[in-house]
Amino acid sequence: MTQTKIIPIFPLDLVLFPRQELPLRIFEPRYKQLVDDCMLGDGQFGVCLVDSSNQIQGWNGPKSLGTIAKITKCEDVEIDGMQLHIQTLGRSKFKIKKIIPPSVKLPENYDPHSIEGHQAISDLDEKSHNNEKMYIRAEVELIPEIDDNISLNQWEHLVEMWKKKTVKQALPQVVEPHTLDHVLEQYYLTTDTPTIDYVYSLAALGAQDPNDLQPILEANTMEELIERIEELLTINNPKL
Repeated sequence: MTQTKIIPIFPLDLVLFPRQELPLRIFEPRYKQLVDDCMLGDGQFGVCLVDSSNQIQGWNGPKSLGTIAKITKCEDVEIDGMQLHIQTLGRSKFKIKKIIPPSVKLPENYDPHSIEGHQAISDLDEKSHNNEKMYIRAEVELIPEIDDNISLNQWEHLVEMWKKKTVKQALPQVVEPHTLDHVLEQYYLTTDTPTIDYVYSLAALGAQDPNDLQPILEANTMEELIERIEELLTINNPKL
């Protein structure tokens, strides 16, 4: 049976994979409201890559597939409460079934970093005279995780592809093999027992743009996932 739920949505210029950590600095009133509501609830919201072609009340909307983030830590940064720092951890993937628009439209000449911008949003929220939220929400369908295993041979093949691509991108500078190995060690990607988490992390390391990672997040099987990472790491990728 398909499991659905309504969750807050946070469109960001990044792709969050399951079990990845994601620190965030929160300063916009609508997202401070989102965090407050999450802290009063189960601490979960949806992270989606921004889709600039999908405008909702003037705001950039989300791609249709994202990852649930669980808040693991929340603290004020400033005494005036203008900023929050939160630590989150990626959980399950989801697909948006229905968007619930925010209560406020994007103000003209809105500056999210300014006091005036914060006041403009607060004024619009007060004028809305309802209990709706300033942030986007959505009814989402939870997506089962890929439960297949990746073999050591497949993992080593992907690592070699990443190394070749990195060397190619660095030209005319020469990258020594030990430097590449050190990078893998820094990102804890040296292993004889790879899991899907290693695959996701290697993809993130090899991507030049968040949009390169969205197709990888959308993969439904290990075979499909490996194929898409191979495409990402191919040297003659037209995006290079």
